[in-house]
Amino acid sequence: MMSVASPRKSITEKVFERVGGYSYLSSYLKNNGGSHRSQSHHRHNHHKACDNDESDDDCYEDEGTVELVQIGAERTKNVLILMSDTGGGHRASAEAIRDAFRMEFGDEYRIFVKDVWKEYTGWPLNDMEGSYKFMVKHVQLWKVAFHSTSPRWIHRVYLAAIAAYYAKEVEAGLMEYKPDIIISVHPLMQHIPLWVLKWQGLQKKVIFVTVITDLNTCHRTWFHSGVNRCYCPSQEVAKRALVDGLDESQTRVFGLPIRPSFARAVLSKDPLREELEMDPDLPAVLLMGGGEGMGPVKETARALGETLFDKEAGKPIGQLIIICGRNKTLASTLESDEWNIPVKVRGFETQMEKWMGACDCIITKAGPGTIAEALIRGLPIILNDYIPGQEKGNVPYVVDNGAGVFTRSPKETARIVAEWFSTKTDELKMMSENALKLAQPEAVFDIVKDIHELALQRGPMANIPYMLTSSFTSLI
Repeated sequence: MMSVASPRKSITEKVFERVGGYSYLSSYLKNNGGSHRSQSHHRHNHHKACDNDESDDDCYEDEGTVELVQIGAERTKNVLILMSDTGGGHRASAEAIRDAFRMEFGDEYRIFVKDVWKEYTGWPLNDMEGSYKFMVKHVQLWKVAFHSTSPRWIHRVYLAAIAAYYAKEVEAGLMEYKPDIIISVHPLMQHIPLWVLKWQGLQKKVIFVTVITDLNTCHRTWFHSGVNRCYCPSQEVAKRALVDGLDESQTRVFGLPIRPSFARAVLSKDPLREELEMDPDLPAVLLMGGGEGMGPVKETARALGETLFDKEAGKPIGQLIIICGRNKTLASTLESDEWNIPVKVRGFETQMEKWMGACDCIITKAGPGTIAEALIRGLPIILNDYIPGQEKGNVPYVVDNGAGVFTRSPKETARIVAEWFSTKTDELKMMSENALKLAQPEAVFDIVKDIHELALQRGPMANIPYMLTSSFTSLI
């Protein structure tokens, strides 16, 4: 009897089958159009793969199907860092890792920091930055989105649906950089790239690691058992990783990656204050508004202006540095105020290690990067806000470890700083010592050295058969 050949499955059906067998979704999609092709025009088969600050000599062209050629074990290895500009921390961590690779290993590795989603896919992946900013401004919306997508079955179905639409585009993006090592610094950069490596048959050949950039509470999409390493910034995150199915051998706790120029900077307060034209004797508080100058910066600054002026003595007891970020309206408003204490108003700053090094305490929202930097500089922290979900756990991380306090009240914030600068200098000193104990300045170097060790264990990485899109079509 002659067997009847089974009908060929669509890309969509194949993807759903491979990521967990969601047959009901597969049949739904089959009835609603089968293998949808993205209309995105971002697949640049002849696009130069080159980081912004690399010279033309370091770039190369893709021409259809590409295979790597054996040039011995010492050839330059390609490292692709996957990030997204949803909050400043992911790009900052990616660039810190890139810089540490260059400092430690020179041109042994070629690093590409890329938002593959933005460059290669369509909605909603190519507008994650805009969606994130909108939801964070409407904070309850973000809170609902964060917690409702936490259950594994929900985010796996959501990501599988996206993979069904954009798998080929994501694959083209990954393959363009022909990575030997892939580093994810974003919670949504685990599942789909790992599925693509599985389809390519490259899971055993390409090293895939996750660097988590949330200090305590973090979304469950960070955790994927298919990674070679999951670098956790704290023991709390490492415990969550184990609960979520990762093995202890996959996790490492090194800390949050802070850019090497900050982490390794040897700074002395007196020369810094002279360089930055600050008062050499008055204690200084640094008020941060983040990249966008958000939060109660204006109200807090004005409250500090009052409390840091001793009316009886007729002189200031402290000085204030305000970092307004890109918020030019905020900067001009504060500059036009009349102050009784020394005040410096700054815009977007690129030398935060110097401003932090010149101050005695810091007021900021609970962003993980700023907290990690403040701890390295030994600055007691007043946290005045947090984003629900991923930043909420950063508050007890700081407060429970005795490195700072939390209050949303500008008046309360100003009162605490005034006490630290007058009657409670011992408390300020103790919190500074606790901050330094909690700091992990070597984290970014520990991370890249461990990735390097993984690469050495893997041996010569040449002859990885990166076939641009053809391998995916052959599966179908």
